Amino acid sequence: MLKLLALLMTVCLLAGLVLAADKPASDDVIVDQVKVKLAADAIVKGGGLGVDAKAGVVTLTGVVATEKQKDRAAKVAGKVKGVKQVVNNITIAPTGK
Repeated sequence: MLKLLALLMTVCLLAGLVLAADKPASDDVIVDQVKVKLAADAIVKGGGLGVDAKAGVVTLTGVVATEKQKDRAAKVAGKVKGVKQVVNNITIAPTGK
């Protein structure tokens, strides 16, 4: 009887994990994950970039030094689970000439 109860509890736990895995990420979680990934990226160095999400659509704002950083930020954001689309409104800082 005890083994049956343990087996039943294990099955319920695993079923809960499977169902939770299919649940889409909330916009708040997406924003947090994108910010972490951007800040950790060696090319973007994006700790100061703005990130917003609505229904899985992420909007990036702020200023970076190069086009490479801007493109990389969109690529990094797009790889985060739950992101459906990235709107890249990042601008390139003007060079002082």
